[in-house]
Amino acid sequence: MKTEKVNIRPFIKQFSKGNALCFMMSLLESILTALGMLLVSWLLQQLVDVIGGAGGGFSFYDLGIISLILVAGIALTGVIGYHFRPQFIVRGISQYKNYVFSRITEKSISAFTGENASSYISALTNDIPLIETGYLKNIFPIIENILMFAGAIALMLYYSPILTLIALLLSLLPLILSVLTGNKVARAEKRVSDQNELYTLSIKDVLSGFSVVKSFQAEKEMIRIFRENVSSLASEQCRGQKMRILVALLGNISGIIAQLGVFLFGAYLALSGKGVTAGTTIAFVQLMNFVLSPIATLPTCFAERKAAKALIEKVAQALDKNIREEKNNTAIALNRGIAIQNLTFAYEKDNIVLNDVSCFFEAGKKYAVVGASGSGKSTLLNLLMASHSDYMGEINYDDTEIRQIGSNALYDIQSIIQQNVFVFNATIRENIAMFKSFADDEIDHAAELSGLKELIAEKGEDYLCGENGSGLSGGEKQRISIARSLLKKSKILLVDEATSSLDKETAHQVSEAILSLDGITAIVVTHALDEGLLRRFDNILTFRNGKIEEEGTFEELIEKKGYFYSLYTVSQ
Repeated sequence: MKTEKVNIRPFIKQFSKGNALCFMMSLLESILTALGMLLVSWLLQQLVDVIGGAGGGFSFYDLGIISLILVAGIALTGVIGYHFRPQFIVRGISQYKNYVFSRITEKSISAFTGENASSYISALTNDIPLIETGYLKNIFPIIENILMFAGAIALMLYYSPILTLIALLLSLLPLILSVLTGNKVARAEKRVSDQNELYTLSIKDVLSGFSVVKSFQAEKEMIRIFRENVSSLASEQCRGQKMRILVALLGNISGIIAQLGVFLFGAYLALSGKGVTAGTTIAFVQLMNFVLSPIATLPTCFAERKAAKALIEKVAQALDKNIREEKNNTAIALNRGIAIQNLTFAYEKDNIVLNDVSCFFEAGKKYAVVGASGSGKSTLLNLLMASHSDYMGEINYDDTEIRQIGSNALYDIQSIIQQNVFVFNATIRENIAMFKSFADDEIDHAAELSGLKELIAEKGEDYLCGENGSGLSGGEKQRISIARSLLKKSKILLVDEATSSLDKETAHQVSEAILSLDGITAIVVTHALDEGLLRRFDNILTFRNGKIEEEGTFEELIEKKGYFYSLYTVSQ
């Protein structure tokens, strides 16, 4: 199936955005550099001919002055490149990285449950040097080489059309070799990028699942897999470097043959008195560098540019997936509640997770969602967070279907506390405030309601939590998650098995904190069927095989002695 062409122009624009002056000055430097190199060849011809007694219109003194001016001009050109070219490249690649990262943040809330995060890590790490070199740094060598090639041919034709024809014929060999090997370099770069992605994924897997590796004593197996990935990456890198060396070697050998051929034929013409001077021969040898160098380097530069463009297309293609179509971002209030009507959803075709679910969550009330594993409880919360839009039925916040609500408006009024709370490697305060600016009394109030005052009193709000909260207990991380929602003043709190990994006492404290929140609509998916807590919910929804089997208060469901009663009895 043909892949749809992705638009990479917004990505390419990042290189030049606000970067025009640096680009124009770098371009000027490239033009002046090419002109300076051609003038050096002309100057060599003049000097050799003056020394040999076949001078033109300039004296030796004149040529000395011209040499000084030329050297000064080349030095000034170098200063321009020194100042502007690095600025252009660094600013361009920085803007590109920022743009890619900002586009990642536009993905839907559940994007990375179905996508490979390592592809984005690789795109922002391993691929950046290839894009920087292949796409940005190559701009100016390409311009310089094209100008020097055209200028060299023009100057050679001016000196001797016959010798120019010989030079071009001798240049065919390096040209053929360069074209044949250029695409192989691009393919080698692509293979290295792909292997780098797998290597990054292997590191991420081991570090993320480190506790599993240790508990199952799978260290040797992980080391073996890691070594295999290192070996595969090294093999591709070695193959790529060998290809570059081979291309350079073939180019050098063919270049030497061409230069020696031009020199020998030029010497023959000069000795035969056929209109070619010794200076002209020397100039031809020098100018041949400007013919052979583009032939050797331009195909590789274009191939690297093509490879870099392929990497940009690769990340652009990935960033086009799992983007929620934004509708109206006008603020919503949720005065009445959330009405779900005939909701049916499947992650995969013919594997229905929710089947014709209808219910109503009244604003300001607390709801428990219970049921066996795989009954659709967590999927319901995910859909309430607009994780997917390809469902049948309706999810209405008051009178507005969720697909018509913009992400900003939706997440303004709700937040989710999950079983695995993510805590950033930042301070307690920054984790509560999610790096935003809040008044001290607001943060203090959220910390007090969520039960964090004791932790802050003991460690201070500037305590660094460690990678994913490694310096905190499970209960402390959950309390930070609750504090985030309180500080955000979410009207809707979705809780997905938030206490399943906590000890009984901590789990009870966290649940109490959630149930004690006034004016908040709480929908809590829980496996812990604690009578004291369940009695405090306004309603309990019991899921079974993707459907609501029963609903009611704790007393009503116990008295009914149905499916909930069975679940509750077994759990005791």
